[in-house]
Amino acid sequence: MLFSEIYGCYFQVVASILEEAAAGTLTPQSLTRTVRRKAFAESVLSIPAALKKEAWPLLTPDLHTPLKHRPTMPLTTLQKRWMKALLLDPRIALFQPDPSGLEEVEPLFRPETFLFFDRYADGDPYEDPVYRACFSQILQALREGRRIRLSLAGHGGRLRSFSCIPRCLEYSAKDDKFRLLTLGNRQFQTVNLARLRVCTLMDPYDPDAVRIPPLSLKTLTLLLREERNALERALLHFSHFEKETLCLEEGRYQITLRYDREDEAELLIRVLSFGPMLEVKSPPAFRSLVVSRLAEQAALLREKGR
Repeated sequence: MLFSEIYGCYFQVVASILEEAAAGTLTPQSLTRTVRRKAFAESVLSIPAALKKEAWPLLTPDLHTPLKHRPTMPLTTLQKRWMKALLLDPRIALFQPDPSGLEEVEPLFRPETFLFFDRYADGDPYEDPVYRACFSQILQALREGRRIRLSLAGHGGRLRSFSCIPRCLEYSAKDDKFRLLTLGNRQFQTVNLARLRVCTLMDPYDPDAVRIPPLSLKTLTLLLREERNALERALLHFSHFEKETLCLEEGRYQITLRYDREDEAELLIRVLSFGPMLEVKSPPAFRSLVVSRLAEQAALLREKGR
């Protein structure tokens, strides 16, 4: 664990209680209510008792506190170093976080510390000024509820422009790319940010007047054999997909995923990474993709063996 437990749930709950006590507004009812709202369910049996019986000498019998200053949670040096390391990530820098107070802090690690072997090498150009400018405009539009006009490079290098409503940004860890989900002409469209050349802010729109069409999701059903911790790995790999997991029998599970068509290539790679522990039950089209990709890999291996 990188950080001390004093900054965990219990510390924050007790800090809230002590703030009320210092203000003279703490009552037995509000104490219990704060613990129920901010701590774990079983904590209501331990925290109030420890404070009232003065096992934790932080409250007096009349529910005041001997503390002279309100509790604070200053950052430790380790936390500051962790935050400084995160701020060096070019993807996080796109969101323009405030680095105040960390100027003289040595980062805990640097981006070049890690070597990624499970994602494509042609990720988005995060340092490119045009990319950063478009990303900034998109963020502003999302925060202010404004339409945007996008100009992006099409086939042959020709620019294509259109107006739309930005809905959300998506990030693919496998592709190392950002995508923008937009709404225009009453249908959704996904835009790869690396293709953008210009992004222009337009007028605000009324969210109540926008008709949101339902997302067209595809369904994939997988059969999993529980070996080498495959179930836990699968739930982690597919955690960002809407899914249902059903135990068929001891050691065999059925996982049903719903995904956007844009994620199909990445999903195929993730399914193949499980080898024989994961079988595609349906749809037949996805099974065909698996068979085709395995045939390509087998052909490559035969070529290398010659």
